[in-house]
Amino acid sequence: MNKKFLTLIVVLLFGLVSVNAQNYSTHQVKEGESVEGIAKHYHVKSSDIYALNPDAKKALKPNTILIIPIGKANPPKTGTETSTPVSSMKIEEVKELQGFKKHKVKRKETLYSLSKKYNVTIDEIKKYNTSLYASNLRKGDKIQIPVFTVKEVEVEKHKTYKVLPKEGKWRIAYKFGISIEELEALNPDMAEVLQAGQEIKVPNIGKEKEKVVDEKYSYYKVLPKEGFYRLKLKLGIEQDALETLNPELKEGGLKAGMILKIPFSETAELVQGEMTQVDLTKTITDFNEKHIALMLPFRLNQVDFDSIPDTKESIEKDPYLDASLDFYTGILVAVDSLKQLGVSLKMDVYDTKRETAAVTRILNENDFENLDAVIGPLTTKPFDVVSKELKMQNVPIVSPIGTNIKLYDNVFQSRPSDDLLKTRIINFVKSDSLPKHIVIIADTKHTTLAEELKREFNVTKIVYSRKNKKGKDENYVLVDDIKNALKPGRNYVFLETQNEGYASNVTSILASLSKKDSEKKGYKITLTTTHFNRAFQGDEVDNSHLSKLNFHFVTPSKSYNDYYNSFVKRYKKRYNITPNMRAVKGFDLMMDTVLRLTTSENLFTSVNTAPLTAYTENKFSYKKKLFGGYYNDAVYLVKYNNLNIVEVKQ
Repeated sequence: MNKKFLTLIVVLLFGLVSVNAQNYSTHQVKEGESVEGIAKHYHVKSSDIYALNPDAKKALKPNTILIIPIGKANPPKTGTETSTPVSSMKIEEVKELQGFKKHKVKRKETLYSLSKKYNVTIDEIKKYNTSLYASNLRKGDKIQIPVFTVKEVEVEKHKTYKVLPKEGKWRIAYKFGISIEELEALNPDMAEVLQAGQEIKVPNIGKEKEKVVDEKYSYYKVLPKEGFYRLKLKLGIEQDALETLNPELKEGGLKAGMILKIPFSETAELVQGEMTQVDLTKTITDFNEKHIALMLPFRLNQVDFDSIPDTKESIEKDPYLDASLDFYTGILVAVDSLKQLGVSLKMDVYDTKRETAAVTRILNENDFENLDAVIGPLTTKPFDVVSKELKMQNVPIVSPIGTNIKLYDNVFQSRPSDDLLKTRIINFVKSDSLPKHIVIIADTKHTTLAEELKREFNVTKIVYSRKNKKGKDENYVLVDDIKNALKPGRNYVFLETQNEGYASNVTSILASLSKKDSEKKGYKITLTTTHFNRAFQGDEVDNSHLSKLNFHFVTPSKSYNDYYNSFVKRYKKRYNITPNMRAVKGFDLMMDTVLRLTTSENLFTSVNTAPLTAYTENKFSYKKKLFGGYYNDAVYLVKYNNLNIVEVKQ
């Protein structure tokens, strides 16, 4: 590490320590105010304000919220007076109604022109002329225009706010028109997760100016250096549309950290970290028997039961039977665990045979109307048949693995979508504000994805696999192919492939080129991918290379701790083997589904009462589509570290 960089790090570290020790206030800029005037009012230096509000150097726009470092205030002393603390009051203009002025509407006059003529708002005109709520303004109408006197009064700059259930930092920041960073500056001792009923400090902007979080929309946190063009590429939303949903943009422009309302989206990287994980085993209130149906493609009609070897061979040859048995073994351990918690459970198990005709017959011959929930089928077409039929009866149905399914109103998609995984890793890389270079390495099967990443990061070059004379991928690259794309310093490398040999070739070259952060020169490489798959898990890929490259990826599930996990111990005791990923998913999904039923009125209401749950490997945070069912929004960001896969805390 060079001396200049080391000095910068020290300055930043000590700067952070001193910032945390200060007190802060906020100031809403009024028309005609300057930073120098505001600094004088608060008895601080202009440079102190600029340090916390760098955008103020470009332009100071009305209604912008500035952070004021009142801990640095140096108010004047008079006589024997001791140092006076900075006032916690602000001057606000208050209108008082004095009477009305009569007005006869002329041709071409509008509510807008009248509001400008008389210096009142359109809402104020309508308030005292209620007929205008239902009909338009017409020539000859006789209306009354309110006449106000304006007085300046002192009010508190901040007020105490009591956190509501499900509220996190971003919701409160949006509500009061500030960034998350500004909210944290107002409350330096505030924990990462807020508790319902907790009291915090917020700007006193007046009840009528507080914004409401509308669940029909999504919300996005603006990243550093993002402008309207970048947001258009990322979110597919024009500047005019953003300004319509967020009127404050017209006056104050975009600011890093601000929360924007955007049209509903499943995959846009919205505001994260506001949910509190709930342990449902400690909040069981309903001990009445729960009735669950389990639908799996066992295909027992194709199993040879003549002998143990024949049965074993049938299982090994049939991937659907193999997957169903793995999943089912995890469910049986979950049933035992639920019984120990005092939960009474009735479970009907059906063999769907992976046939739509079979599930249709099951539906016709059995009563599903009074079920609390259905888990399965495992495959797409049978699942769609069952979910469509049960939609009429409003019976919730949980998809164990599939993502390519029709999301009817009663469907719970437990596996996060591939688009969500891709978006989360892209935004993780974007959120790294330190200088970096982006490299994309892909095979031709991932050309579309590579071009998408190129647009996201404004990359000028993509490294593709070498090809043979027929133009087909040879699934390898040369050292110089990669070296020509890298730059000295920090590099994020996206590797997009499902070919194990190609993954092995690329990671081997990258590991040989990668230098430690402590080394002065060379390439500091972080490897990542938008789609973690078997290519990265094969025997040809050296895990020591992945560890050296700090390989980051987003996944629906994380690896469990074998030694400490109680489920693993119970599973081993029952089956004499270690559970695989499918068995763990069966356990986690069954536990979550039933516990949601025992702690909420039904599975639908549990989305609000249990916003985030986590078990052995999987976590669940269901969000409802505007038109459709529920999708799981909870994923893990993980990385290779010393040959282990560990969760990355954000």
